[in-house]
Amino acid sequence: MATDPAGNPDRTDPIVSRLPHPDLAEASAEPVQNGTKPPVEAPPAVGRLANALSRLRATIGGAAYPLVMPSADDAKRVGAALVAQLDDYLLPRLARLDAPLLVVVGGSTGAGKSTLVNSLVRAPVSAAGVLRPTTRSPVLVSSPADLPWFRSGELLPGLVRTPEPSADPRTLQIVSATALGSGLAFLDAPDIDSVVDQNRQLAAQLLAAADLWLFVTTAARYADAVPWELLTTARLRGTVIALVLDRVPAEAIADVTTHLRDMLAVRDLGAAPLFILPETRLDGPGLIAEEVIQPLHDWFGQLAADADARGAVVRQTLDGALTALGPAVAGLAEAADEQARAAKALDERVTVAYRTGRQTVADGLRDGRLLRGEVLARWQEFVGTGEFLKTLENKVGQFRDRVVSAITGRPLPGRNLQAALESQLVTLLRGIAADAAEQAYVAWHAHPAGTALLDPELQKPSPDLAERADRLVRDWQQWVLGLVRQEGADKRIVARGAAYAVNGAGLAVMIAVFASTAFLPTGLEVAVGAGTTVAAQKVLEALFGDQAIRTLATQAREDLLLRVGELLDREAARFTDRTAGVGLAEDPGADLRMAAAEVEAARIELALTGSSA
Repeated sequence: MATDPAGNPDRTDPIVSRLPHPDLAEASAEPVQNGTKPPVEAPPAVGRLANALSRLRATIGGAAYPLVMPSADDAKRVGAALVAQLDDYLLPRLARLDAPLLVVVGGSTGAGKSTLVNSLVRAPVSAAGVLRPTTRSPVLVSSPADLPWFRSGELLPGLVRTPEPSADPRTLQIVSATALGSGLAFLDAPDIDSVVDQNRQLAAQLLAAADLWLFVTTAARYADAVPWELLTTARLRGTVIALVLDRVPAEAIADVTTHLRDMLAVRDLGAAPLFILPETRLDGPGLIAEEVIQPLHDWFGQLAADADARGAVVRQTLDGALTALGPAVAGLAEAADEQARAAKALDERVTVAYRTGRQTVADGLRDGRLLRGEVLARWQEFVGTGEFLKTLENKVGQFRDRVVSAITGRPLPGRNLQAALESQLVTLLRGIAADAAEQAYVAWHAHPAGTALLDPELQKPSPDLAERADRLVRDWQQWVLGLVRQEGADKRIVARGAAYAVNGAGLAVMIAVFASTAFLPTGLEVAVGAGTTVAAQKVLEALFGDQAIRTLATQAREDLLLRVGELLDREAARFTDRTAGVGLAEDPGADLRMAAAEVEAARIELALTGSSA
C-alpha cells in the first residue's frame, strides 16, 4: 500500500481495493425509504447458511461441561463467546448483508479512542477525559439515515438502546452525527485492557461484532501484550483491521512506525492500513485538528461512499468469522468428548472396585475360608459323630431331637449352625462393601472430575448396608431350603414333611457351597475341612444322589453370587448415579461436529468472498 511522507496510507488506495468482490447484489443503489434502505432479497444459499447457523447456535447452547476438567472452563468460555457472536453479529449480519458497515473503535486505556471518534464526526458525541476508564458503556455514532437499523436491536441484541449517556455497561448509547455519511457507523468501545473485568469482557464482545476493527494505540503503549493478543485473534477470525498510532512525538515517528510495522509483519498483519497521528494540541471542543485527522477521515469517507468496498469488507469479515467457527467448535467437541471419557473412566474405577468385591466373595466360596471359626465348630456340633447321617437314613431323628430340645431347653444344633453361617457371610459382605467403597473413593479422589463429585459419606458403605446384608443372607438361606424341599419332593423323607430333614439337608447344601474345594490352611483344620465336605456330601448323597449334590450346590452358589452382585451393584450405584446425573451423552461431541460441518458446507456454497476455498 502506498503511503504519504507521514506514513499514512495513500487515500487513492483504500484497503478494499485489494479485497475480492463477490457476485452478490449490493444494496447501496436502492432508494432510501422512510429514512433507511430496504433490505435486499437474499439468495437461497444465505437462508441455508442462516438455518445451519441457528442449528449450530442451539447445539453450542445445549452443550454442557458439568465435570470438573482442565478443558471445561475454557469450553464454557469459548461456547459462551461463540453464542454471543452468533447472536450479536453472524446471524443479524447474514440476515442483512446490505446493512451499514460497523466500525468498532477499540484499544488500550487512554489511547484516545473517544477523542478520535469525536474528531472523525466533528462533534463531541462520546465523552473523553483523563479519568479511567472514561468509556464505561459503548457509544454508537451513525448518520441520521442509518439510525433505524441500529436502533432495531438486531445487531448486538443483548444491549439496551438508549439516546443518553449511561454508566451501565449493558446499554448502548446511539447518537447521530450529520457529518457522518450513510453506510458506515463508529462504535466507541471500552478499553480492551480495562481494570474493570466487565469492561474488558464487553470490549471483546463488541470487537467480535465488528465488520471492521479500528485499533487505536499510542507511541507509549503499542507494544503492550493484551492488544496484540486481540489483534491476533481478530486476524485468525478474518476481521478486517485498520490501525491508528496516536500521539506520536514528531522526533519518534520514523522509529516507532518502523518498529510497529515490523511487529505487524511478524504477526501476518503487515497489510493492515496504518495511520500515524502526531502528537498535537486539541482544539476548543477537544477535537483533533482537521488537517491532522484528514487522511483517516478521507479514508473512511471513501469507504462509506463505495458500496462495493463496504460489501467487500462485510463479506471478508463475515466469511472469516464463519471459517473460524470450525476450529472453535472442534475444540468444544473435544472438550465434550473429554467429559464423556472422564465419566466413563470414573465409572470404570467404580466397576473395578466392586468387581474385586465380587471376586472376593467367589474366592471365599471356593477356598473354604467361610468354614473357619464359629461355622466349623457349629458344623461339627451339628454333624457330631455321624448320628446326623444315621438319623436321616433311619428317618426318626426329628421326633428324638425335638424331645431332647424341649427337655434341655437348648436350641437345635442346626439353628446354631444356620446363625453361624449367616454371621460369617454377613461379616464378609460388610467387609467387602467397606473395602470397595474405600477403593472407589480413593480412585475418584485421584481424578479431578471425581474429586468434585465426592461426598464424605461415599467413603463408607450405605448406612443400611448391614441390614440389607442380613436380609440377603436370610433370604438366601430360605431360598436354599425351598430348593431342597422342591428337589426332594419325591423323596420319602421330605415328602413326609420332616422339617428337620429339610433343614439338615439345606444346611448341608450351604456347607457344600462354602467348602467347594475344602481348602483350609494348616494342620488339623485340613483334616476337619475334608471331613466336613465328605460329611456334607454323604448327607446329600443319601437324600438326593450324586448328581443332585452338584446341581444343588451349583444352583445355591450361583444364586448367592447373584444376590451379592445385586447388593454390590446398589452400593456402586451411589457413585455411578453421580456420573449419570450430570446428563452426558455417550458421544456428546458428535452433534457439535455435525452442526459445524453443516455451517462450513453452507459457507462454501455461498462463497461470500467469491471463492469456495
